[in-house]
Amino acid sequence: MWAAVRVDERIVKLLLERENINLDFVSPKDGRTALTLAAKDGHEGVAKLLLERKNINPNVADTKHGLTPLLWAAYRGHEGVVKLLLERNDTNPHIADLKHGRTPLRWAALSGHQGVVKLLLDREDINPSVADTEHGRTPLGWAAAGGHRGVVNLLLLRRDINLNIADRTYGQCSQASSPSVFSLGRDGRQV
Repeated sequence: MWAAVRVDERIVKLLLERENINLDFVSPKDGRTALTLAAKDGHEGVAKLLLERKNINPNVADTKHGLTPLLWAAYRGHEGVVKLLLERNDTNPHIADLKHGRTPLRWAALSGHQGVVKLLLDREDINPSVADTEHGRTPLGWAAAGGHRGVVNLLLLRRDINLNIADRTYGQCSQASSPSVFSLGRDGRQV
């Protein structure tokens, strides 16, 4: 964990030479693993080294916030780490955080991380209309409310998106959340 925090790839490599190392060791302080720390801070090199090992669980949520490595990377906009995590067959992109029910797509949409949103939407198994459990708002609703035009456009490219899910907090549908997100281009089309 210290090697991951210090971003010392040489020490990580040295430690990974040991077969008996517990890659899923959870810190008693905040419940994070070495992979969680690397993902949270966007340390691609360390995350790559860790993810090369088959005996690591990429879905361990920390006990402090309930975020998996993918949730942290999506929330913070670390595209490289998100890509590495999604390349593994055992990374579950549907796991939501334990406290608010926020998926990786929701975190990325809210924060306006267009590259991360694209990586997630490139997967056909991602449902772009899953609402969080806290407010009942979809990724499109969060992106529209935040004024993230690029993210809104990416979400609207998905044919399976549901535009008519009203959130529980304000009772608004995605298209009504923030009309200022949309504007007309020179040709009169909505962008």
